[in-house]
Amino acid sequence: MRKGIHPPYGPVVFRDRAANHAFLTRSTMTSEKTIEWEDGHTYPVVDVEISNVSHPFYTGTARVLDTAGRVERFERRYGKRG
Repeated sequence: MRKGIHPPYGPVVFRDRAANHAFLTRSTMTSEKTIEWEDGHTYPVVDVEISNVSHPFYTGTARVLDTAGRVERFERRYGKRG
C-alpha cells in the first residue's frame, strides 16, 4: 500500500448510548471526546445510536411480517387474479 494516503488506524471506544454499553476496537474514526477505559488508558470515544446490544434483530424483539396473511386478505377482498 502507498504510504501517507490512509487515515491513522488505532484503538477507539464505541459507546451505545441507548443501551449504556461500550466496546473497545480498532478503527480509523476519530473523536474529540475521550474516555478512560478499564485498562487505565485513555481512548477516543465515538457515540453511536444503535449497536448489537440494542438493535431489535440481535435482541430478539424484531417483528416478523406475515406477508402470506396480507396476500390472502388482499385476494379475499379484491378477488384472485385469473
